[in-house]
Amino acid sequence: MSRAISAKSLSFQLISFCLALSLAFPLWSQPAANVYAIKGAKVYTLAGPAIENGTVVLRDGKIAAVGANIAVPEDAQVIDAAGLEVYPGMFDPITQIGLNEVGAVSATVDTRELGAFNPELVASTAVNPATAHIPVTRASGITEVLAVPGIGGFDSEGGGVITGQASAFNLAGWTMDEMQIKRSVAMVVNWPSIQARSFDFSTFSFKEKPYTEAKKEYDKSVNELSDWLERARHYAQAKEKGSPDLFVRDLKLEALVPVVEGKLPVLVVADDARDIRNAVDFCTKQNLKMILGSGAESWKVKDLLKEKKIPVILGPTERLPEREDAPYDKPMTQPAELNAAGVPFAFSSFGTSFSRRLPQYAGTAVGYGLPHDEALKAVMLNAAQILGLADQVGTLEPGKLANIIVTTGDPLEIQTQVRYLFIKGQLTSTDNRHRDLYEEYRKRPVPPR
Repeated sequence: MSRAISAKSLSFQLISFCLALSLAFPLWSQPAANVYAIKGAKVYTLAGPAIENGTVVLRDGKIAAVGANIAVPEDAQVIDAAGLEVYPGMFDPITQIGLNEVGAVSATVDTRELGAFNPELVASTAVNPATAHIPVTRASGITEVLAVPGIGGFDSEGGGVITGQASAFNLAGWTMDEMQIKRSVAMVVNWPSIQARSFDFSTFSFKEKPYTEAKKEYDKSVNELSDWLERARHYAQAKEKGSPDLFVRDLKLEALVPVVEGKLPVLVVADDARDIRNAVDFCTKQNLKMILGSGAESWKVKDLLKEKKIPVILGPTERLPEREDAPYDKPMTQPAELNAAGVPFAFSSFGTSFSRRLPQYAGTAVGYGLPHDEALKAVMLNAAQILGLADQVGTLEPGKLANIIVTTGDPLEIQTQVRYLFIKGQLTSTDNRHRDLYEEYRKRPVPPR
């Protein structure tokens, strides 16, 4: 028995000794930080003029230096990018990537929750980092996205009024802790609309209701939204000044406190010009920081948006207009109109499977009057500025996250390829399921005739 006890004691001491060593010297076993130097490319920093024959140095996940005469560190892995172009990675600011895998399979969709008011929900808690949509999307040069819960996307179904908090994350990593840029970026609100006509999927026909009834439903939703905000203000006062013994925590109201205090913007999704005016008026009276999402008819209220300094995150340009009597190309010409009016805007996919087409949405707008430089900003920089993330992404400047694409040409052209992709300073693969299927079927044997 004494020998058995001695052996167990010895084993325990050895394990304890090894654990103590690993805790005492954790840095000894860590590999050296990756350092890269991209040389010889034309560098578009979006913070100034393009740099011919420039060099970009990446260290510890961030941009260390950018310029024409930058010394290459001795420990850097050098990438010869002669003849190529370097840009900041693109940013899709309204998506459901990680929340929606296969739209027709409900078990893979986590975009909405029961109930109309769910401000406590945070998108990042439901994002699946292993989704097949991430490699497909980043292969097009998109390095970061905003996952938005509950929106009525162009390839998904939305629902609710306050649908939760949108989360920004990089498109590379094993876990959301690795990928996350900011957990809570904006509170999402689907603005109620006066709908006197709706489509009934059970009968595949339109249903009509009296305007007075539709207006009554609209007023009810807006009054409920106003009531939630007022309760949040009282909750904040009670939490600050009330007795801890009598205070009862409410997660929904607690999530709305940063909104009513002006610390968290409200991403209001609305399309109809009347709805946009109503939403702007509501947010002004409630003293909320508003961002307009989708805004199909924002061109009709561009002067109001400029006056109130409200930015717009536009939906896809390659779609039909909202109204039958609108010009067929209005979604394509609207970006140029907003730009001429001085309204800040960014392009977005509003979905999952078509996020990869973000650069083409901007390229189409260039063909309809939007200056090319502004189109680049609208897929790289503007979203970061609108969402308060410009200190981390959007331009190639020292200290920012090294989210970078190296391309064969203009990234807004469909034939351009992403040759190198860096996310948080790591050289990231552009392999994806689309490419795998292409290669598989390209090699398929041709049957004899």
